[in-house]
Amino acid sequence: MTGNFSFAVGYSEIFWPEFVEFEDYILRKGFSESSLRGFENQENITKAGVECVMNHLHIGDIQHPHCEDLSKDKIIFLGNILKEIYTVKLAWQFPDKPCVVEFYHPEDEEDLIGYQLYFWQKKHENSGD
Repeated sequence: MTGNFSFAVGYSEIFWPEFVEFEDYILRKGFSESSLRGFENQENITKAGVECVMNHLHIGDIQHPHCEDLSKDKIIFLGNILKEIYTVKLAWQFPDKPCVVEFYHPEDEEDLIGYQLYFWQKKHENSGD
């Protein structure tokens, strides 16, 4: 029996995030416009790439950096659940702007911080912008 309501409020931002439309992007609420502009100015980056990097979440960063019970099985479980949640939330909130949600597993499966969730709009997939 651990936890409290402050934790519950904090977790709600991860398990039911707020997304916003900004220009031609769908982003997590509270994004940094200067970071967005910095990524847009990188050579050979597409709008899908900008959305991916702006919206990525390292599953291992949900807790504090030295959390004792961090493990691959918990990371994979949470990553798969979050992928389902983000897929449903984005489809519900933006029915006319389908998104792709991915849960990335690093080649080195023991790199627990390397597991990431990210998404982009399908219309940006092959646009080359």
